[in-house]
Amino acid sequence: MKILVTGGAGFIGSHTVVELYKAGYESIILDNFSNSEKAVLDGLTTIIGQSVKYYEADINDAAAWDKVFTEQQIDGIIHFAANKAVGESVKEPLKYYRNNVAATVLMLEKMQEHGVSNLVFSSSCTVYGQPDALPVTEKSSVKPANSPYGNTKQICEEIISDTVATEKGLKAISLRYFNPIGAHESALIGELPIGVPANLVPFITQTVAGLRGQLSVFGDDYPTSDGTAVRDYIHVVDLAKAHVSALALLLEQKDKNTYYDFFNIGTGKGSTVLEVIQAFESSTGLKVDYAIKPRREGDVTAVYADCTKSNEVLGWKAEKTLAEALADAWRWQVAVSKR
Repeated sequence: MKILVTGGAGFIGSHTVVELYKAGYESIILDNFSNSEKAVLDGLTTIIGQSVKYYEADINDAAAWDKVFTEQQIDGIIHFAANKAVGESVKEPLKYYRNNVAATVLMLEKMQEHGVSNLVFSSSCTVYGQPDALPVTEKSSVKPANSPYGNTKQICEEIISDTVATEKGLKAISLRYFNPIGAHESALIGELPIGVPANLVPFITQTVAGLRGQLSVFGDDYPTSDGTAVRDYIHVVDLAKAHVSALALLLEQKDKNTYYDFFNIGTGKGSTVLEVIQAFESSTGLKVDYAIKPRREGDVTAVYADCTKSNEVLGWKAEKTLAEALADAWRWQVAVSKR
């Protein structure tokens, strides 16, 4: 069974390709390598023991979609490809609406044209904005987004839901995941942002590796245990496995005309920025040079998941610890630095 993975050379996508292989699926990657490197393909080949078919193309290219669907018998799509930096989205909103929203519309149109019925969509906990209560459940209100990035995820979920409601046979799941970190235990694939990292953990590892200056901790005046913002940090391998579970659930709905649902994917535990730094230092024995800076526009105070629905309906549960994720992230950084 062939699964098209858009953004499959990226951080989460590449780990999902590995887990799909382990579950017996064949992955086809569609990626323009704008935020990834082709070296990832070599890492995937080493991990799974065979090369992965890929198409180098942009997801806004209609001809590319036609080429993939014509040449491959695609049974489902896991859609990762998107711009994802909150801060950048505030500065360049049109870039995010074009690449995240317009491309999703095009994908759905091409799925209709070519009879592809199953979609797992990479959504985000940003759809909840600043929640009224924690932990966040799937029944929590979807709030006005704090950033254009978060708004693109809300809009895409609505577009997918509306399309499922009118397109007979289309089935989709949106995974609202929290903060993915870590790397594959082999240190052959991991998070490799192009340019300055927008996320906490790669900035920590690059700072400790001497590639960045002092780490900036944005805000120490939040109403949290130590004044820094709280997030739910999930190991990327656990997150990848959730996509395989979601795909399996979709395939179980083959006799239904339509199916749409959404799930939180996290650990169920929030950690402050300072707690993450301390956990990194404890798991690696290395010190992190950091300084407190003003709050960053678009950030919320705290968000972490209630994953009861994912545990019960998907049959999935996060297994790896924060310390394991940070140790894996550091091993990956060391491996990258040796290249």
